[in-house]
Amino acid sequence: MCRWLAYLGEPLRPSRLVLDSQHSLVAQSLDSPLGAETVNGDGFGFGWYPSDPEPGAEPGIFHSIEPAWNDQNLRELTRAVESSLFFSHVRAAAGPPIQQTNCHPFRYANWLFMHNGVLAGFGSVKRDLTFAVDPSLYPHIKGTTDSEVLFHLALTLGLQQEPVSAMAKAVQMVESVGHDHGVTFPVQGTFAVSDGKSIWAFRYSSQHRTRSLFHSVDIETLQQMYPTEERLRSFGRHAHVVVSEPLNDLPGAFVEVPESTVAILDQSGYHHEPFLAE
Repeated sequence: MCRWLAYLGEPLRPSRLVLDSQHSLVAQSLDSPLGAETVNGDGFGFGWYPSDPEPGAEPGIFHSIEPAWNDQNLRELTRAVESSLFFSHVRAAAGPPIQQTNCHPFRYANWLFMHNGVLAGFGSVKRDLTFAVDPSLYPHIKGTTDSEVLFHLALTLGLQQEPVSAMAKAVQMVESVGHDHGVTFPVQGTFAVSDGKSIWAFRYSSQHRTRSLFHSVDIETLQQMYPTEERLRSFGRHAHVVVSEPLNDLPGAFVEVPESTVAILDQSGYHHEPFLAE
């Protein structure tokens, strides 16, 4: 479907991960060994928070329908800015048209959201799910994707107050509506959500066979494991990344997020919680 990454840590130029790492997100857009599709060339997006944001600061976003590997503006932007928290996403369109408003990440106030996967049978459930979005939020839905509707449904159900609970309620609603319309497995996906301070990364599908999701181990641990690896020296001790698939080939550098789990990342590091587990 798609590939994405989310970074939290000391400010750095996003190009380090988006462009320059061994198996960067742009490299994955051309060749994604763990993806449902090998090529993710139907546009991309980049969302970033200022390195020293004011409380509630709105993140910047940049979307393009160009393939990520062919967009000079992405290279210029990710090499020019520094950010302590950013999202990036490359898209393989599963139905909705290729247009900027359908590119991830999506933004509302100080929140970012992105998704790899699909709400199955979306054409049959779209009306019910969209009508469940709070009327004050409805005008903010700019595109035609299932992902953007899910984001606004989660906002309706309290994402800004309780992200894990709101995502659970939103996913359960999608499953309930899907089942009512004869959809056997309504939800497939990995989801990333951020308020500019923390990242919530969800791995869940109705079939319990979800797309891949990993996060890096602590940099200090990595530097001890690989003391001669120069590429690790430029990262700060709080640098962490959540990814659809690993960014390098160093054994032990990335840990797979378990099925039906939310990985919560803040300044203290990672912790995992069950998410709609059986």
